[in-house]
Amino acid sequence: MRFAVLLACLLAVSACSKPRPPVGKWEGGYEGGGDLVAARVEILPGGGVKVSAPDITSAMGSREQVDALRAQLAADLANGWSEVTPRTFDFDGKTFRKPGGVAPQMAWDKDTNQMTLELYIGARPAMPVALRPVDGFHDNPFASG
Repeated sequence: MRFAVLLACLLAVSACSKPRPPVGKWEGGYEGGGDLVAARVEILPGGGVKVSAPDITSAMGSREQVDALRAQLAADLANGWSEVTPRTFDFDGKTFRKPGGVAPQMAWDKDTNQMTLELYIGARPAMPVALRPVDGFHDNPFASG
């Protein structure tokens, strides 16, 4: 009987514990409506989150000009990554929010291991930037694979 009570208590405590964020790396890029974004996210074993998402708005021009802007964003992301410091987020098992905040900052799909960065530019609604899981970061976050 004592074992059953102890087991029930342990299950109740574990059900109330905060979900741990997934450890890993994600990257991706977004291009649409004149917006360009290159993004990386790394979640460290201790739960710290490194995130960087340089962007350009009103990126208009020829395909060659837009490709040059994409290359510049990718270089900025790679060159600045060592300076990104981990921050903490509240995590409910799916959504990351600033501590005590309401607005979603990222969402994680456990089934696909896809991360979606919610990027806020100015007063516009959040722009979802889909990120794919990677073993290591690439020079070009826009590339697939």
